[in-house]
Amino acid sequence: MTAAPATTRTVYRAEGFSCPSCVTAIEKQVGRLQGVQKVRVKFASARVEVDHDPSVTTAEDIVAAIGRAGYKAAPAAF
Repeated sequence: MTAAPATTRTVYRAEGFSCPSCVTAIEKQVGRLQGVQKVRVKFASARVEVDHDPSVTTAEDIVAAIGRAGYKAAPAAF
């Protein structure tokens, strides 16, 4: 029996949000990454919460995906 993949929640701060449609763009880009189980974008606080398998998808991969959506992001301490 194989163990389920480890899932980590990483929180990012994003810059450049101007409208609620930004949420959809980020969720689509990050959600396409292999190893990502769930993406939640909080428009009001510019937070992006990603549940992912860190052995498959790194924080750098997620920051790059947010960049492809047109926004800057960095892992947040809170």
